[in-house]
Amino acid sequence: MITVFGSTGLDQIGTVPRLPKPGETVLGGVFATAPGGKGSNQALAARRAGSDVKHISAVGDDAFASSALELLRAGGVDLSGLKVSPGATAVAMIFVDAKGENCIAVLPGANGTVTAADADAALGELPPGSVVMLQQEIPQAATERALDLARERGLVSILNTAPYLDSTPSVAHKASILVANETEFQLLSGRGLDELDAAMLDWSAKHDQTVIVTLGGDGAKAATKGALFHVAAMPIEPVDTVGAGDTFCGYLAAGLDAGLELKAAMKRAAVAASLACLKPGAQPAIPMAAEVETALGWIA
Repeated sequence: MITVFGSTGLDQIGTVPRLPKPGETVLGGVFATAPGGKGSNQALAARRAGSDVKHISAVGDDAFASSALELLRAGGVDLSGLKVSPGATAVAMIFVDAKGENCIAVLPGANGTVTAADADAALGELPPGSVVMLQQEIPQAATERALDLARERGLVSILNTAPYLDSTPSVAHKASILVANETEFQLLSGRGLDELDAAMLDWSAKHDQTVIVTLGGDGAKAATKGALFHVAAMPIEPVDTVGAGDTFCGYLAAGLDAGLELKAAMKRAAVAASLACLKPGAQPAIPMAAEVETALGWIA
């Protein structure tokens, strides 16, 4: 089983002709809501990939909570570790333009009530080798405690460095596997894209850690044990890139949980992330395992 320790929320999505500049109003487009939150997205992706998944998170006692949990419940994600906190469920306010690019503001709500004690309760009894997935949309003290517990107990921890925080450099080295996008890894390593390969290898060696950098339409790279390799994404015309990174992380965790080698797990995750860009929204766009296997057959 994969344990996801992270955020839950409701996405409020405006599809607009183009992203507004500061102080500008853009007229036109459509509005929709969908379950979201990086933790929930990754939990659902891992579940749709075929793994048993337990999601540890928090929602508010408001009307948005049931909507935020709808697809997790329908998908069979274990929510027995979920807590309900007084106040608002987290909300992400998202604009997506005609090219599929997006900008997002997250209002954390109940996600801010997740604590280090919740990490103790969630991870304290997991057997060695269990996969734990984390992001950075809950208080960093809780995420750091989960990473420390994972090390102590011999768990396989996957940390997605999104959203990037000032405190990210102080915790990033604690994970077994680090997943960052190009911008996040540049901030973390302090080195430019022209040095990406060397920076990844140096970071991996220094911290004895597997480092994965997602490259959007160019797939993803990994540095581990002195080796560097690349997996390709599918050639697509994206409709909406929201949630693609979370789909990658969830499918990666599921692949590793199923015993796949790292490169095979990454290839499957990159294809799943590509497919997620072909539909609007985050959770509604996460592909099922059968869709990913079919696509892998096409590009094999």
